Amino acid sequence: MVPVTIIRHSKERRSKCSLTPLEGRKEISFHRARAGWTFDPTGFTVLGLEAPTLSSADVGRPLLLLDSTWRLLPQLETCLVGTGVRRSLPSIQTAYPRVSKIAHDPLGGLASVEALYFAQYLLGN
Repeated sequence: MVPVTIIRHSKERRSKCSLTPLEGRKEISFHRARAGWTFDPTGFTVLGLEAPTLSSADVGRPLLLLDSTWRLLPQLETCLVGTGVRRSLPSIQTAYPRVSKIAHDPLGGLASVEALYFAQYLLGN
């Protein structure tokens, strides 16, 4: 499995986070974004929307996953300084039912753990 870096928004609740059970795995590092904190994604595959689809050409590059609500994601993206290789996942239906009275989830949006699993699957891991 390629190394995975997960950056969580400071308002993301660990108790509700689908990735919390993966904490402590040696190949996954977790960071909590906070005011003034930055991360350089150069050399990483950055998972997101509206980007070319993840493919076998991306094998071997470490993954960067931004863990946030869709509404707060633009804030989280401001901590990235540098340019990673942005990739999206093919559209599949989420198994995680979500209901928000504040914002709508984007079409093809997945829970973070689903996105991580699907990305690893597509990369042959």
